[in-house]
Amino acid sequence: MTGITITFDTLAYVKELETAGIPAPHAEAQARALSAVLKKVEDSRELVTKADLETAKSEIIRWTASMFVAQTALLIGALFAMMKMTQPAAPTPYPAPPAAQMQMMPAVPYTQPAPVAR
Repeated sequence: MTGITITFDTLAYVKELETAGIPAPHAEAQARALSAVLKKVEDSRELVTKADLETAKSEIIRWTASMFVAQTALLIGALFAMMKMTQPAAPTPYPAPPAAQMQMMPAVPYTQPAPVAR
């Protein structure tokens, strides 16, 4: 973890407080407390490295590409759904003829044609 060093002169801080009328033990306690807070802030700060930026850049590119693919698939699906909705309805079949019309014609016996004279 790379941190930024914060310079804090505790002696100058204590003298400044004593000049303002704060008793020495109180001024020293405040200096220690402020020094501890600054140390925590210093430890919690991070610098971004070039490698961090490259990693973030590649992750953003990957995420953007995956979102593009997902949105394209969604649009294609929506187009197919709209095409299906706008297709004309399938034609309805003709009603079946009544049973009386579906009767077979009576069979006619086949006879051999008479020979033709030449």
